[in-house]
Amino acid sequence: MRTSRRAIVAFVLGAGALAMPAFAFDGAPVNNRDAALSVMTTLPGTAPAVRGRTAPATAPQETSLSALQYAAEGGHPIAQWKLGRMYANGDGVAQDDVRAFEYFSQIANAHADDSPSAPQAQIVANAFVALGRYYLNGIPNSKIKPNQDRAREMFSYAASYFGNADAQYDLARLYLKTPDASREDFRYGARWLGLAAQKGQHEAQALLGQMLFNGDRLPRQAARGLMWLTLARDSAGPEEAWIKESYNRALAKASDDDRAMCLQMLEQWVQGRRE
Repeated sequence: MRTSRRAIVAFVLGAGALAMPAFAFDGAPVNNRDAALSVMTTLPGTAPAVRGRTAPATAPQETSLSALQYAAEGGHPIAQWKLGRMYANGDGVAQDDVRAFEYFSQIANAHADDSPSAPQAQIVANAFVALGRYYLNGIPNSKIKPNQDRAREMFSYAASYFGNADAQYDLARLYLKTPDASREDFRYGARWLGLAAQKGQHEAQALLGQMLFNGDRLPRQAARGLMWLTLARDSAGPEEAWIKESYNRALAKASDDDRAMCLQMLEQWVQGRRE
């Protein structure tokens, strides 16, 4: 896989993490343009041509998949992303992680050096995140074996070059959850976690909230931890029971002063996001 030499060198030397400003986890909002990825669910695939190729006539139920396949073959990153997600989730096609990995790899190989402000930049960043997660766990009965170093490289690239919040969260977890994590590892992990949380990544908000509320390797700040947990709870999906349980436990233990201060912080957060 081709990746930018300058980003990989920065990763190896730790320059990306070292150059990051220290965060106080104070909930100060930042530019959230990359907090969420908006992916087109349909393509102009019903158009007769994609990069000079003419799509054949198909039955109505096959039009969408055929259009995606032709666009992907023509190098269209949105089509490659959509197909990758379809194969990863078994959505309309037989679930196939190897096929999904191949589509995500096509995006990463072709667009790793695209500008972070390019229209497709967040699709490219999310392809790196998807690849990192595959490397983290491996794909059974395939050549893709668990490789934490490779996963870290994928997350680091998307986190530092593209500023992707999901990558920042995944990278933070790698640093924080390593059994023999050093003080330096924890420092890097905490910085990435704080950055992702400030961008609105709700899993990062939940983990940071837990750590601050409980004083887990960070100075205890109960009100601020409860604030992050409240924000995470509001964004959590039905399958993310751990976030709601963490919030409920913290709320039950919080003092009246903690709750009052938390409300003030939440008001400041909302106001800051509106400005």
